[in-house]
Amino acid sequence: MLIRDATAADVPGIAAIWNPIIRDTVITFWPTERSEAEIAALIADRQALGHAFLVADDGGVVGFGTYTQFRGGGGYARSHEHTIYLAPRRQGRGAGRLLLRTIEDHAVARGHRLMIGGITGSNVASIAFHAAMGYAEWGCIPNAGWKFGAYHDLVLMGRDLAQPRAAGGVNAPLSSDDIQG
Repeated sequence: MLIRDATAADVPGIAAIWNPIIRDTVITFWPTERSEAEIAALIADRQALGHAFLVADDGGVVGFGTYTQFRGGGGYARSHEHTIYLAPRRQGRGAGRLLLRTIEDHAVARGHRLMIGGITGSNVASIAFHAAMGYAEWGCIPNAGWKFGAYHDLVLMGRDLAQPRAAGGVNAPLSSDDIQG
């Protein structure tokens, strides 16, 4: 599997992963599917800002990840929030780990300090994934999101990128053995 910068040619593959998540789940609170033009603009905007917008490519787009500044304003310039989504057939096979580590490395190389994930409170798989990747729960905002006629909690999990990854554990740097075909 190759992790690389997203291009305009990847937009249909990204849309094929993202739009069912938007349409069918509360994993994101975004209310409407994203058009290909929106996705292309988002890729261009993030990359122009020096933020990563990456795809996991295994003969086609099987996942994507990006990050951007957590909140507006100069005081938050070193704090970022990531987004990672995978095709269902690639979940639990190392692609998410690889995308997250690559995003973190990209952010560190640009002098950023914090990486934050905003996770729907009922998304226990994502909460467990982030915990396994060395993220700690930094807060919960009750009823922050509205979707499908109900309110949903938002769990904030983060990692201080200045802290080293634990040697030998799930928070360790990835090797080729971590990525399953």
